[in-house]
Amino acid sequence: MKRKGLIVVFTGEGKGKTTAALGMALRAAGHNLDVGIFQFIKGSWHYGEMESIKRLPGVEMYRLGEGFTWKKEDTGRDAELAREGWKKARKAIMDGRYDMVILDEINYVFHHGFLDPVEVCDVLKNRPPQLHVVLTGNHAPQEIIDIADLVTEMRMIKHHYVDQQIKAQRGIEF
Repeated sequence: MKRKGLIVVFTGEGKGKTTAALGMALRAAGHNLDVGIFQFIKGSWHYGEMESIKRLPGVEMYRLGEGFTWKKEDTGRDAELAREGWKKARKAIMDGRYDMVILDEINYVFHHGFLDPVEVCDVLKNRPPQLHVVLTGNHAPQEIIDIADLVTEMRMIKHHYVDQQIKAQRGIEF
């Protein structure tokens, strides 16, 4: 059976996209693989997984955005941060430093028009052949789906916040 770097996409309205990607980072770290995690949206929020990742050798996280800020009138800063973040992620993809690169919430960046998925596809098609790349977020564009080796759509069936108005909780949502 042949071995090659895979493109993996976790998308959809349901919960668990970033969690699935971070599970892959945990698995990779267990095999002494180096992982770069590039978070495009999360910004300054504090997440429990950040503390865990600090303890994993070979796993590095880069926070590239300022949070879920596209709801404001002027999204120019968000677009600028997305482009700057993509430059960092693109360099990491092409320089061979990592065995796995996670582009967390990049699909939101595409959806809001801050990055061109065709440009990202071109980089992914020309990446080092053994590099695994994981992309997360709602609204995965068709261009990304078309080049992916694995696409999983998370579908919300029931959610405690929506259905019961139970607020986000430590260890579950963050």
